[in-house]
Amino acid sequence: MIKLLTKDQIIDIFKDTGALLEGHFLLTSGRHSDKYIQCARVFQYPNHSEVICRQLAKQIKDAGIDVDLTVGPAMGGIILSYEMGKALGVRNIFAEREEGVMTFRRGFEIKPGERILVVEDVVTTGGSVKEVIKLIESSGGRVVGVSSVVDRSGGRVDFGVPHISLIPMEVKSYDSDECPLCRRSDIPLVKPGSRGIK
Repeated sequence: MIKLLTKDQIIDIFKDTGALLEGHFLLTSGRHSDKYIQCARVFQYPNHSEVICRQLAKQIKDAGIDVDLTVGPAMGGIILSYEMGKALGVRNIFAEREEGVMTFRRGFEIKPGERILVVEDVVTTGGSVKEVIKLIESSGGRVVGVSSVVDRSGGRVDFGVPHISLIPMEVKSYDSDECPLCRRSDIPLVKPGSRGIK
């Protein structure tokens, strides 16, 4: 039996692994922020991955969401989809971009009517999750929920299904032309994510 952690204990894991960064960051959405969450730094430790995903899976079960399959967007959702599938006892796959479009490759497929949980490490605007939802629905699957380790949106993103996150975190972000950090010369802008931004 894995002991459930408090929100403060989870935040401590993020700090201890260097997953919670402070500075001046260019987000995937194109917005700027003084904080960045890099879940990959947490997921490099299997013990942390397992504890975090079991706790998130418990919240999914407690919400009465029945799942046949977990799907995550590459890159951030690959390990999460695997660990969530393991914790829920279901199959897991991931979607990835091909020529800029989210798709299933590697022989992955959706069975008609499968109940699918879309998983993502961090939700800010929800863009990647919405792309995966559209892909699943066009493939005949039924999205029954979304789960994320961190919800940076402040609960403002609506996926049309329940969204359960382990850590709701309000982190300010700014349009580039309104960013107070850009006015300072001592804090360089850094793009820490895995996807190119144009």
